[in-house]
Amino acid sequence: MPKEIIIPEGTSKPLAPYVPATKANNIVYVSGTLAFDENNNVVHVGDAAGQARHILETIKKVIETAGGTMDDVTFNHVFVKDWADYAAINSVYAEYFPGDKPARYCVQTGLVKPDALVEIASIAHV
Repeated sequence: MPKEIIIPEGTSKPLAPYVPATKANNIVYVSGTLAFDENNNVVHVGDAAGQARHILETIKKVIETAGGTMDDVTFNHVFVKDWADYAAINSVYAEYFPGDKPARYCVQTGLVKPDALVEIASIAHV
């Protein structure tokens, strides 16, 4: 099965051996995405809603580069550092999925950078 590596213009260089997304059989697997600028610095420090918006905009760019839209997202993996941020993250999340919602799970965990408050990975069928 051939696969296509998806790296949108302006995306930060990954911190480890992975790519922003891989597309195979019209399925886009988006790597765990954090609120990083192009130099891998966390943006919107202390602002979970701001980080969620940045992450979802990055995911949107990845999926559009792969030929899809946010309506094509079928599953999201959401990781939060603190449950206290859950409502703020959900309010932004709902803006990006106003119609039929994708399936998802959400867990509390530590993230790769101390200032990161949320991470989202996605699967889309384009």
